[in-house]
Formats: sequence, structure tokens, C-alpha cells
Amino acid sequence: MGSRYGGLKQIDQVGPSGETIMDYSVYDAVRAGFGKVVFVIRKDFETDFRNLFEKRFGNSIEVDFVFQSIADVPAGSTYNPERSKPWGTNHAVLMAADAIHEPFAVINADDFYGQESFAVLSQFLQSLNNQQESYCMVAYQLDKTLSESGAVSRGICKKDGNENLVSVEEYTHILQIDGKPAVKDADGSTRYLDNSTPVSMNMWGFTPRYFAHSQNYFKGFLAERGQELKSEFFIPLMVDKLIRDKTSTVKVLNTAAQWFGVTYPDDKPAVVASIQKLVHEGKYPQKLWV
Repeated sequence: MGSRYGGLKQIDQVGPSGETIMDYSVYDAVRAGFGKVVFVIRKDFETDFRNLFEKRFGNSIEVDFVFQSIADVPAGSTYNPERSKPWGTNHAVLMAADAIHEPFAVINADDFYGQESFAVLSQFLQSLNNQQESYCMVAYQLDKTLSESGAVSRGICKKDGNENLVSVEEYTHILQIDGKPAVKDADGSTRYLDNSTPVSMNMWGFTPRYFAHSQNYFKGFLAERGQELKSEFFIPLMVDKLIRDKTSTVKVLNTAAQWFGVTYPDDKPAVVASIQKLVHEGKYPQKLWV
């Protein structure tokens, strides 16, 4: 909904020829070998998204739309009737189960990830050989994911010696203080974090087996937390369970790419300038889709 941004930031124009951030993600995905894009949206946004994206990419990539709503829960599940928002990022992933039958990536529509990130993610997915329980995530350096406009939420990652993900801990209020990333602890003290700390920006690689795991776990999630008005079924919650149960492994793919996105209205000028710089450097054409 873009409550902090004040509108549908996913379709706001930031490129020199009217491109959205999502256009650049799709463009990079095509370059990396992906063949289909599935938009997970609210039903009442369908017209806006279809008008903008249904024919925009020409024959470059197949396009599909699926819809997320509060009522999309497993049979027999109940929830608080006063709830007003859907169930979070992993619930959104679940909505695409009938549209996806091959290894796939998951991204946020309002985050700019960069060509390198799509390339390493695609390489991992293409290397899978019926390894249905092998997943991955792209990890960014914390200092390359901050906003100068305010605090951000980031998933701090821990990994083992084999570059497998051990845990993702959500930090909901990371600020830049004296030019360094920092959090305020409960006692009011400031704790600085290393610039190179690996963080999740919700860029994941899964196989179709992930849908079955998510469906099963979502039933238990609703039984436990379905009456809460603001509980959310996040991707890291599902991933953490699969890791702890030793059901799946998640390879951490590191990138030095610069992330940027539009969390706050004041972020937009910097995003526009960053994209223009990439165009000037020849990394993207002046007009993405001809």
C-alpha cells in the first residue's frame, strides 16, 4: 500500500523514459535468463497494473497476475474478522503456487537490486539438479541498503562456514548515526553495526517444493496467531523453520551491489538520480522497452 510513501510506489515513475523500479528488475531478470514474471497484487489494483505492465515488455518475458487477499487461507482456518490487511510476504508467495512450476525468484516490487544480483541468483537456480530442498538468498552489505530519509527494517543474516544461512533476525529500526548504521537498544543506548553486515532485502530463490512447505506451515501459523490483527507470515519466518527443522538449506549469495528503494517520499529524488547515473554509465539504455 505504500503507507509511508503516500501512494502506489510500485508504479511510480523513476526512469528517464517513465520506467518504474519494477521495470529495471524485469529488465535485469530477462538479461539473467528468467522467462516469466508473476505480479502478486491486490485485486483492486488489477486494472492499474495490467494497463501498465501487461504488454509493456513485448515478447521479452511472459507476464501473469495473481491476487492476494485476507480470505486466501487454508480450508478450515479461521482469523479475526476485524483484520484489514493480508498476511505478509510469504502469504504473497503462496498466491503464486498455481502459476509457477519451476525454480523461481522472489523480490519486492519497490526495491532496486541491480544486474549482478539477478545474475548470481539465476546461476544458482539453473545449477539445481532436482535438488528440491536447496534454496538461496542474495545478501547485501548493510551500508549499501540504508535510507538517508529515515529508519529502515532489515533482516540481519548469520551464516555458517559453508555460506549456508543459519538465521535471519529482523531489525525494525536501523538508522544512520554519524555516518554509520546503528540501532537504539531498549535502554536507549546506541549500538553500531558493521558496514559489511550481510542483510536480506527479500531477494530469494526457491523451488516449487517451497509452496507445499508454506501451505502446511501457514495452517499452524493461523491456528496460533490468526486472531491477531497485525500478525504477518513473513518469508524469513518460513525459511527459519525449514533451516531449524533441517528440511532445507539456504545458500547465501553475496553481492557488493548498491541497493536503493523508495520507502519515504524523500527517497525518490535520490533513486531518480541513481538510475540516471547508471544510464549515463551505459548500464541501462535511455529507454528500456522499445
